[in-house]
Amino acid sequence: MPITVPSRRSAVLTEVTNLWQLAWPVVIGQLATVGMSVADVAMTGHLSADDLAAVSLGSSIWTIVIVTVMGIMMAINAVVAHEVGAGTQSRIPHAVRQSLWKAVGIGLVAIVLTNCATLIFDHLGLEPLVRDKAKMFVHIVSIGALPFAAFRVLYGYSASLNQTKPAMVVALLGLLFNVFVNWLLIYGNWGFPQLGAVGCAWATSLGLWLMLAAMIWWIRHAPAYRDSTPFTHWERPDWPEILRLLKMGLPIGVTYFAEVSAFCMIGLLVARFGAVTVSAHQIALNFSSLVFMVPLGLGIALLTRVGQASGEGDPQRARFVAWVGVGLSLTFAVVSAAFITLFRYQIAAAYTSDPAVQQLTEHLLLLAALFQLSDATQVAASCAIRGYKVTRPPMLIHLMAFWGFSIPLGCVLGLAPAWLPWSPALPMAATGFWIGLTVGLTIAAVLLVWYLHHLSSRRIARWRSAALST
Repeated sequence: MPITVPSRRSAVLTEVTNLWQLAWPVVIGQLATVGMSVADVAMTGHLSADDLAAVSLGSSIWTIVIVTVMGIMMAINAVVAHEVGAGTQSRIPHAVRQSLWKAVGIGLVAIVLTNCATLIFDHLGLEPLVRDKAKMFVHIVSIGALPFAAFRVLYGYSASLNQTKPAMVVALLGLLFNVFVNWLLIYGNWGFPQLGAVGCAWATSLGLWLMLAAMIWWIRHAPAYRDSTPFTHWERPDWPEILRLLKMGLPIGVTYFAEVSAFCMIGLLVARFGAVTVSAHQIALNFSSLVFMVPLGLGIALLTRVGQASGEGDPQRARFVAWVGVGLSLTFAVVSAAFITLFRYQIAAAYTSDPAVQQLTEHLLLLAALFQLSDATQVAASCAIRGYKVTRPPMLIHLMAFWGFSIPLGCVLGLAPAWLPWSPALPMAATGFWIGLTVGLTIAAVLLVWYLHHLSSRRIARWRSAALST
């Protein structure tokens, strides 16, 4: 008995080390990817309120589409991780090639849907200049949906082979390119036209094509991919395989859509309160998204670790890895919540020089700090569940939490409809919606943790039963 606790602690520390070694390049890569959006908002925020509002509104549409695409493509993470754990790497190239075909179809659909979504700007009562700039931003940035879908396939393939540093380097390259082209096109430096919000769109779209090209080059030349590279020969679409990947990936896409659309829909719903409210909401959301990349990166690494353990046929190790990952993500959330609370004034000032926008942003950042615990917990738990190749229950939980609770509660508090007797006397605007988001995230976290416990326990019971029967 005296050695039980130390050995347990040692196992936890070892798993934390292994998980972090896999996760930190993913975290930096995710930060670099979302940093492109941060650069867009921050750089236009110092140009004009109209350009900032246009980028904020355009990003509401673009973010919904691109995060949904990312979720749909994440099926390859679980597939490759299981094949690695099972020692069947020879099956990986076919899965990756078919995922790339899936990426072409999903990317083209995303381009069409993104452009159609701009019609909503005609019904929000926006100022004509802001509306037209927001539409043009979306039309141009949508060109990047196709390379982004393909990049996420190669990203997931690489990460599930425990090769996370290449995607980090490529994402940092994309960020540097985005900032430089923003500097040229937003402000009209070096003789380039001053395009403002439209310049952001060109920088982001071109940056995504560059990232895809760089990732392809790396995989074709790095020795780590030699035994499983998908680029050995041409392969026609295998529709049963593509449908299998879609069946696994679509629930993840819907899960991501449920969450991100709840956040972004608020940006559209608060548009009626003016450019100051829209801008403050977008800044607070933008910084929250930046912080969220750390638990999301941990979650992607956790998916790989759980998937490999599950592929090996070791459900006990899979459960242990899952709970260590959830605990590590929750620990980071405590730190990030304290950081946002203490430095909210500096964060707001870094994004905008408008005093009114700064003041409202500082208030919303307090709410953002509050939901860090729930947000980090739910993303870690959902990624661990996907490591078991289970994707539908997290989808249903997120749909219920965000569209069953967050948005309805946010509308009641934020808009204060007169026909509801329990609405507040005055609309709480963005504050009311952020309270709704906090409630939804908490519900999602509780239910996902419960389901992870149920799923992992059931897999262990089945494994033990099979062992006894043999």
